[in-house]
Amino acid sequence: MDARWWAVVVLATLPSLGAGGESPEAPPQSWTQLWLFRFLLNVAGYASFMVPGYLLVQYLRRKNYLETGRGLCFPLVKACVFGNEPKAPDEVLLAPRTETVESTPSWQVLKLAFCASGLQVSYLTWGVLQERVMTGSYGATSTSPGEHFTDSQFLVLMNRVLALVVAGLYCVLRKQPRHGAPMYRYSFASLSNVLSSWCQYEALKFVSFPTQVLAKASKVIPVMMMGKLVSRRSYEHWEYLTAGLISIGVSMFLLSSGPEPRSSPATTLSGLVLLAGYIAFDSFTSNWQDALFAYKMSSVQMMFGVNLFSCLFTVGSLLEQGALLEGARFMGRHSEFALHALLLSVCSAFGQLFIFYTIGQFGAAVFTIIMTLRQAVAILLSCLLYGHTVTVVGGLGVAVVFTALLLRVYARGRKQRGKKAVPTEPPVQKV
Repeated sequence: MDARWWAVVVLATLPSLGAGGESPEAPPQSWTQLWLFRFLLNVAGYASFMVPGYLLVQYLRRKNYLETGRGLCFPLVKACVFGNEPKAPDEVLLAPRTETVESTPSWQVLKLAFCASGLQVSYLTWGVLQERVMTGSYGATSTSPGEHFTDSQFLVLMNRVLALVVAGLYCVLRKQPRHGAPMYRYSFASLSNVLSSWCQYEALKFVSFPTQVLAKASKVIPVMMMGKLVSRRSYEHWEYLTAGLISIGVSMFLLSSGPEPRSSPATTLSGLVLLAGYIAFDSFTSNWQDALFAYKMSSVQMMFGVNLFSCLFTVGSLLEQGALLEGARFMGRHSEFALHALLLSVCSAFGQLFIFYTIGQFGAAVFTIIMTLRQAVAILLSCLLYGHTVTVVGGLGVAVVFTALLLRVYARGRKQRGKKAVPTEPPVQKV
């Protein structure tokens, strides 16, 4: 069994044939350019920081440093390893804001329009730029085809730096709950978040953007499977029905996709493996962040903590590989790429703030509907701008997927309305 699975992974890392028999990109120049090698190299770089740090944390805990520690470094070590226990209930939870003047229906409609517009503009622009950066070439002339940007990790770093700055400024300017979580606990969610983002960017070298969007939409299926097998969780009939509709819709789209033009990557085994990695790492990130919210932190504090470690991991790994300066040189050679990368980071960072505000004002159900519609519009934009071919059957498959997603939102909303005074969990941050 192990040998068969290893064979699948090896085949996935080799240059794959695109749909319709066309190779979407030139094969790698050497084995060091294979995505599996780069993935393992990145993981080794993160482990060079993560493993010594984890061992140091365990050592300090065994030595009971919280009781015996002294000196200038004691406050820093305490915050990173042990955290700060809340001193009073009012330091944990902020008092809920009550709206008096801004509660009219017209004002609510304006706020909803503002939230929907902000989310749509931020993430539609982010999706278009993501595909442009990872699949297009820069510096092309009549005599030169230009060069492609290939370092997904450098792009992840740029996104995280700006998100860290935005979250830090927000925490300084707006009152936040007293922070009690040990800082090192953010590193686990940060590691999985960096890996999921890397898989997401890298997958666009092998799969079309519409395929990637549908893969994200269908991650409810593995989540349900893991919940059934691991947690022995039970699901209602409508959950099985919508999961089945999603799987049927995705299958219709993948099996009926027409041949892609040479300028656009076609669906390959490599891309599907990378998308599976994205879903797995993203699921871990969500569950770990959900557990961290037990410390009663705000979503922006979560955003700051995760992005802080993400910056440390990616900077360290890029320096070890000697790729940080190369990425900076690429930006210097191609001002268009620098602009695209900056806009990509701006859309990602401010999109997070729109997520927090929308959920806080209108709840998770309205937010989910807005983002589901955004995914459908993103597929349409990608097909129009980059020439992806979608057959009639594939289009029906997309419609089935998003209909099932909206049905899930409707059924979950009816279920929650039938329960009185059910405490809601804080929103889990997706960065």
